[in-house]
Amino acid sequence: MSEAQTDRQRLDKWLWHARMARTRTSAAALVIEGHVRLNGQRCVQPAKAIRIGDVLTIALARDVRLLRVVGIAAARGSFEIAQRLYEDMAAGGG
Repeated sequence: MSEAQTDRQRLDKWLWHARMARTRTSAAALVIEGHVRLNGQRCVQPAKAIRIGDVLTIALARDVRLLRVVGIAAARGSFEIAQRLYEDMAAGGG
């Protein structure tokens, strides 16, 4: 990948790689249904590019996650790898 390609990623793909959704289709549905905010603004475009430093608010079935993007992955990896893609900004998170 070139440097230009690794500094950003599709929102739905990042959510899937970060294991916020079980499938990429369900990650896209989260976005389309309005459950994701990017830097405080509702985002309904799964293809929206996100970058390191962006803040995501994600309303999941059981909780709301407030995450800062700290990494971009080329492929979906283990749970431990997925945790390296974000910083949990919620109180007591980490």
